Amino acid sequence: MKTFRPLLAAVLLPVLLPALPLRADEGMFMVNALDAALEKKMQERGLQLSAREIYNADAGGAALSDAVVSLDFGCTGSIISPEGLVITNHHCAYADLHALSTPEANLLENGFWAYKAADEIPVKGKCVQLLKKVVDVTDEARELLKQGVAGKGRMGSRKLAYTLEKRYGQQTGLTAQLALMWGGSKYYICLYQEYKDVRIVAAPPVCMAAFGGDVDNWQWPQQKCDFALYRIYAAPDGSPAEYAPENVPLGCRNPLKISTAGLKEGDFTMVIGYPGRTDRYSSSFKLRLQQETTLPLVNEVRGERMKCLKEAMNADPSVRLKYADKFFMLSNVQELYEMQTACVDRFGVIGKKTHAEQRLQAWIEADSVRNARWGKLLRTMDSCYRAAAAPKYRIALFQETMVRATQVSIFATRLSSSKGRCDAKEWDLVDLPTERKLFDLALRTWYEKMDTAWMGPFHKKLKDRYGDDYAAMAEALWSGSPLTDGRLAARPAAGADSLQRRADSLARAELIRTLPQDALLRFFTDVKISQMHCQEAATRLNSLDRTYRQLLYRMYADEGVVQYPDANSTMRLSYGTTGPLAPSAGDIDKPWYTTPDQILRKDNPKDYDFALRKDVRKALKKAVCSRKWNGWSEKGGMKVDFLTDNDITGGNSGSPVLNARGELVGLAFDGNAESLASDVDYTPEYNKCICVDIRYVLWTLDVYGHLDRVIRELGLKP
Repeated sequence: MKTFRPLLAAVLLPVLLPALPLRADEGMFMVNALDAALEKKMQERGLQLSAREIYNADAGGAALSDAVVSLDFGCTGSIISPEGLVITNHHCAYADLHALSTPEANLLENGFWAYKAADEIPVKGKCVQLLKKVVDVTDEARELLKQGVAGKGRMGSRKLAYTLEKRYGQQTGLTAQLALMWGGSKYYICLYQEYKDVRIVAAPPVCMAAFGGDVDNWQWPQQKCDFALYRIYAAPDGSPAEYAPENVPLGCRNPLKISTAGLKEGDFTMVIGYPGRTDRYSSSFKLRLQQETTLPLVNEVRGERMKCLKEAMNADPSVRLKYADKFFMLSNVQELYEMQTACVDRFGVIGKKTHAEQRLQAWIEADSVRNARWGKLLRTMDSCYRAAAAPKYRIALFQETMVRATQVSIFATRLSSSKGRCDAKEWDLVDLPTERKLFDLALRTWYEKMDTAWMGPFHKKLKDRYGDDYAAMAEALWSGSPLTDGRLAARPAAGADSLQRRADSLARAELIRTLPQDALLRFFTDVKISQMHCQEAATRLNSLDRTYRQLLYRMYADEGVVQYPDANSTMRLSYGTTGPLAPSAGDIDKPWYTTPDQILRKDNPKDYDFALRKDVRKALKKAVCSRKWNGWSEKGGMKVDFLTDNDITGGNSGSPVLNARGELVGLAFDGNAESLASDVDYTPEYNKCICVDIRYVLWTLDVYGHLDRVIRELGLKP
């Protein structure tokens, strides 16, 4: 699931149908809530462990969950060696590899292998969180609310979180985070140990890690080697520390064990990770607004932006390097939204939610107290969401054209603030001809889709002057602007003396102070639409949504329905089995795993998404011929990727896929196209988790990467 580096949070990668009881293999369960009933159900499906072997806050370091980590709550990783080696997805490391790449040493295109410990590269700003304990603080939170410690709305929630997080942080010396479940029906404090010295150890070239690119994304079959390795470092005494040369690898007494035995169809699988966000308790009103108003607009505008970027990237490798990470994030979320829109229609999700609301209304009316308090809730939600459609559309258009359209728009917005700054180094990652095309597209989109009544004064003046001649308007705004003529990007020459560097710095500071008069900057910043038209409405909708979720939770609790809360970047567990897509998905002829020979058949030097490096092609041909590696062989060849029906979503990227004994057999990295309504609704038989086989990872480290020291560290023979 690649939505799961936080772009919009998202973003970056699938849900309880409130109208029905829990269905087979559905659910992202909190690891601290694995009760006897769930333990028994998992064991009946094949699990050979107890719940306390999965999560046990009273025996630190002894349970599986102690080896599962969060990477800045955007992706998941797991510790696989006693020396703090962490494995996750390549697409989770994509931004780090991109930031460390240069034209001379392109870590994305060439891959990266740290053959010595000294070669491991520190990643600035990277943080790894290790969960230590989850504490139910529902009673404390409610008492604080009664005392008026927290007010209403978002600010009240923040104050409540601040109070509890400070209290538990001081008590434990750990990082505390408050998590709300079911609209505030339950409150939990999650306690983490954070490590900030994280170094990249290994990553295959992008032609292996992202083989198939956007074409195969969210599809099956896939053949991606989607993994990367980091290492956690600590102070010599083992405590968390900022980067320092004297730091040492973090000791881990119970890393995940790796299994090279493989899986058979129907085998039990378990995924532990940090799924980011689901909205399965959302209403039909909210979903209809997204489906009919905001998502069609966002999909259209981003689709045009992607075309513009891809054309520029295909034409020039230097442009590809500059925009690789931006395009990666944009395309992944764009595809997710497009297919989510289609799946919501295909599976009648709005109708299912409407049915759940009818049940809820009947439950409310069945009790006079409930009816007096909430009898009009659903009618109120309906009217409020209908009224919010137009403002939501304007805000989405504002964000896609004025905020996210170009890198120049981001610079302009930043410079308009009193403390705004723009490092000249950032301009090294910008191609001005490409930015100009993106700006032309944003300008035209803004004027063609935004009602004149909601434009800023400066936009109205431009419209009066140029009418529909957007080409002339764009040229007038772009030409001569300090944002685009290179003056802002000027940097002191290498070797310049301190007086010259200071003079250049002062000159650039003076230029920045004059920028508010610049026409291009005004185009991006002379708009207050997001603040003007929706803050009060958003507060009202959030309050209604919270009440709706709380009532759904209460209704299902009354009915004895097994429930799990929406994902919210807390550690969760899901379980399932290996197997192909169901016949009803139309893919009965496609096996549940893929092999190296399929990669060679797809290899196409003329198509970037399917073009293998020569050395990768050579190694894969040997793998196809030998059909064995490191003491094990497989009939039909080595497995590359495989399918399970584990319930996942964005944030699960990099999550360990474990067998019945809790051994690592793969990494979750994607969902299938049919599952992409799963953030709002779970669809049995269609929801699939796409995983890279751990043996393909090991083969890549050993045979292709020749990373002998890591192979030995994992207890294997190179």
